[in-house]
Amino acid sequence: MSAEHASAPANATEYIKHHLTFLQSHGDGFWRFNLDTFWIALFLGFVFASIFAVAARSATSGTPGRLQNFVELIVEMVDSQIKDAFHAKSKVIGPLSLTIFCWVFLMNAMDFLPVDLLPKAAGALGVHYLRAVPSADVNQTFAMSISVMFLIMGFSIKAKGIGGYGKELLTAPFHASGPIGTLILAPVNLAFQTIELLAKPISLALRLFGNMYAGELIFILIAMLPWYVQWVLGAPWAIFHILVVTLQAFVFMMLTIVYLSLAVEDH
Repeated sequence: MSAEHASAPANATEYIKHHLTFLQSHGDGFWRFNLDTFWIALFLGFVFASIFAVAARSATSGTPGRLQNFVELIVEMVDSQIKDAFHAKSKVIGPLSLTIFCWVFLMNAMDFLPVDLLPKAAGALGVHYLRAVPSADVNQTFAMSISVMFLIMGFSIKAKGIGGYGKELLTAPFHASGPIGTLILAPVNLAFQTIELLAKPISLALRLFGNMYAGELIFILIAMLPWYVQWVLGAPWAIFHILVVTLQAFVFMMLTIVYLSLAVEDH
C-alpha cells in the first residue's frame, strides 16, 4: 500500500471517496469481490444465529428472561405477517422470513456505528479501506434478491409442477379460447412473465440499496462537519434512521413473503 493510501484523506472529496471505497480482493471484473461486504455480512449472520440459538437452548415455559422475551416478540411478529400474507403451507417460509428480517436489520444497523470507527480500527491493522454497511453494497442486495427470485421459481414448480409452471408462463396473463390463439399469445405471455419475474429482484435490490446508500452518505457528510454541529444534526438523523433501518428490513421480508405467496397460487 502506498504512502498516499496509508495517509489520511487530504480534503472533503478524498474523505468521501475513501469511505465509499470497498476493500476488494485481487482479480478483474466478476472475480473481484468486496471483502468487507462479505466478511461483515457473514459475521452478522453468525451473530443472528448465535443469539437465537442461545435463546432457544435457554427457553423455558416458566418466567422467561429478557432475551427469550425479545426473541419471542420478533418470532411472533414474523409469524403474524406470514399468516396474513402467505396462504399456503410451507416449512421453509417461517425460518426464511425470520432470517431475512433479522439479517437485513443487522446489516442496516451497521450504519449506526460512528463513520470513522471501523475504518480507523482497520487502518491500525493495515487495512486502509473498509465499508461497514453490507446492505449499502448493490452486489449484496442483488445477491439476496436473486436468491428470492430462485425461491419464487422453486415454490412455483413445487406447487404446480414443472408442466403447470411452464403452462402458466405461456398462458398468463392473456388467455385465448383455442389452441391457435394460445400459440399466438404464448410469446407475449412469456415476455410479460419474464418482465414480472425480473422486476421483483430488481425492485427488492435497488430499494434496499438506495435507502441504505443514501443513509450512509448522509452520515459521512455529517461526519465532515465540526463536532458541535455533528451532534445537532447527527442525533436527529440517527433517530430517524432507526425507522429507516427497521422499515427496510420489514419491507424486504414482507415483499418476499408476498412474492412466494403469489408463486404458489394459481392465476
